[in-house]
Amino acid sequence: MTVQLDDVTLGYHDSEPVLRTLSATVRSGQLLAVTGPSGAGKTTLLSALAGSLRPQAGTVSVDGEPLRDRDHAVSRKVVLVPQDNGLAAVLTAGENVQVALIAAGLSPVDARRASMAALERLGLAGQSDQLVEELSGGQQQRTALARALALRGDVLLADEVTSELDATNRQLVLDLLRAEADRGAAVVFATHDPEAAAACDAELHLLDGQAELLRPAG
Repeated sequence: MTVQLDDVTLGYHDSEPVLRTLSATVRSGQLLAVTGPSGAGKTTLLSALAGSLRPQAGTVSVDGEPLRDRDHAVSRKVVLVPQDNGLAAVLTAGENVQVALIAAGLSPVDARRASMAALERLGLAGQSDQLVEELSGGQQQRTALARALALRGDVLLADEVTSELDATNRQLVLDLLRAEADRGAAVVFATHDPEAAAACDAELHLLDGQAELLRPAG
């Protein structure tokens, strides 16, 4: 699986572009950190990779096929963990994972089993029956990641999924992102944490509308 950005310019409506003429490639087995200050365009870039934001110019493609929209990206098994976690507050942690798995085609029984396994990997087995609104910010982040891991995408996009975590859980999440890459997924991880970025294979740094590959993958 290869995710390709070719001379991509990204922006919203008629405003000035957030990112200009960006080109980058992420392949199966790679873990790419996207870094930069607040407002540099990290979330904007992940939105384009997820098919949620159409480029003003250039092309975002998966295995050579340009992404048309979010539904198309989902069909290509592009999984997104958004910065706001995207969880339904009125459902439990377990239900949030199960609903996504059932929508992906699993039976309710298999969805429940896979949900419990994913939450356990994130240290949340005891929170499965808690409403999301009752969880801490860090627990919500880990629930959103559990849902993404359970979906076993070919491309995993994670937006600031360690921002509210303590050191132990941050390392757990980084290990799980690495495991996804080792499984064969192409993983893109937006972060403001230099230590987390250093644990990735390569770093794409965004600044003033431009992108620079600071540490190319070997």
